[in-house]
Amino acid sequence: MQEYELKYGCNPNQKPSRIYMQDGELPIKVLNGRAGYINFLDAFNGWQLVKELKKATGLPAATSFKHVSPAGAAVGQPLSDVEKQIYWVSDMDIEFTPLANAYIRARGADRMSSFGDFISLSDVCDKSTALVIKREVSDGVIAPGYTDEALEILKAKKNGNYCVIEIDPDYVPAPIERKDVFGITFEQGRNELVIDDDFFSNIVTDNKELTEQAKIDLAIAMITLKYTQSNSVCYVKGGQAIGIGAGQQSRIHCTRLAGSKADNWWLRQSPQVLGLQFVDNIKRADRDNTIDLYIGEDYMDVLAEGEWQKFFKVKPEVFTAEEKRAWLDKNTDVALGSDAFFPFGDNIERAHKSGVKYVAQPGGSVRDDHVISTCNKYDMVMSFTGIRLFHH
Repeated sequence: MQEYELKYGCNPNQKPSRIYMQDGELPIKVLNGRAGYINFLDAFNGWQLVKELKKATGLPAATSFKHVSPAGAAVGQPLSDVEKQIYWVSDMDIEFTPLANAYIRARGADRMSSFGDFISLSDVCDKSTALVIKREVSDGVIAPGYTDEALEILKAKKNGNYCVIEIDPDYVPAPIERKDVFGITFEQGRNELVIDDDFFSNIVTDNKELTEQAKIDLAIAMITLKYTQSNSVCYVKGGQAIGIGAGQQSRIHCTRLAGSKADNWWLRQSPQVLGLQFVDNIKRADRDNTIDLYIGEDYMDVLAEGEWQKFFKVKPEVFTAEEKRAWLDKNTDVALGSDAFFPFGDNIERAHKSGVKYVAQPGGSVRDDHVISTCNKYDMVMSFTGIRLFHH
């Protein structure tokens, strides 16, 4: 297949639309459904991300993409009982394979943003992973292959219209990439930067103790940022992204946005949230939305009289600001990556509030000394990578 006709481009009025190869055949097969323009942008960016995560960590990887940026990314480390509960999989009678764990984590970090995602998997999709995908609202999946059982499960999704793409894992793109904007062709060399253990060797803080888990988490952060619309920062803990701030014009706004997502991820594990008694038959998306309101500033939207009865069997107590801060202070050993240098120490101050212990960023700001001293104040470990990772 040398070309694939799309329903339309980014928007329904943008026709005609297709993907094609100038030379040779497309490295994909559409096994089910019909993929769209944005689906393929998400699929190809997501596939590169998970392929690199697998290479860097040796673990199966998954990502959940929305609008050409990852909502979550993770590798296949084991799930705790609490994580199974907050990701709504504790009721599933499946084998929690490494690939299934990777997708559960990628989807679960920011479930509101992942709603209607496009999934990328580093390994052949197994039955367990397909069963997890089956119950989520999603547009499609790309993987290097599917077991027979997994493919039949996925083909039945969305009344038989779920998009299933198989990609050739050995496909190597041309070293030069091009795109047209306003009738003008842009050309550049592909970003083939390899992120491995040596990437974080230049530690500039007083504390230089970078643990093996921290190296994995920083690699996840930087590889995720490589395929996230810039400006962007990424918080990671325990093998999964827990907060991604994408496409902001200001670095501090990236740090705040991603930090608030990381905080929400941690707050969902608090006794106050785990103890919520939802009404029977409430949908997972409604539970996610309700929790997001409950732990946020608009908590009265779900706690006001006449409203709470729609969501809860028993009216919850207000989760006070003091209680939330006390719980957030228990979050530790978080890794933070940035796709460009931090210009001021305010980014580190905000990161500290979300439990950040390890930082990786290019360095090169005229205020590097201030950023380093702020890290030293909190006994953080910071690596200067010397490499910017803008993506547009």
